[in-house]
Amino acid sequence: MPKQKAAPRSRVKRVRYSVHLPQADEVVLTGDFVDWDPEAIPLHHDGRNEWYAHLELPPGEYQYRLRVDGEWRDDPRASQRVSNPFGTQNCVLVVA
Repeated sequence: MPKQKAAPRSRVKRVRYSVHLPQADEVVLTGDFVDWDPEAIPLHHDGRNEWYAHLELPPGEYQYRLRVDGEWRDDPRASQRVSNPFGTQNCVLVVA
């Protein structure tokens, strides 16, 4: 698994990312914080309906997408989105 971009430890925040996808068998998170590697961060299933991962990122805005069972998908709970060059949208994660 590729490492996330390094940042000074004092500025790094630990963020729990989760998404509600009850029908999914596999969920992978990728984004500009891992150079859009499509296999970057496999999410863990909590045994119910949530998929999650813990991220360590400095404060800022990050664009991301999900791969759900091999297909690109949006985060259904993302409140911010931006257009991408593929005619779809990237979700935005804000780390305060």
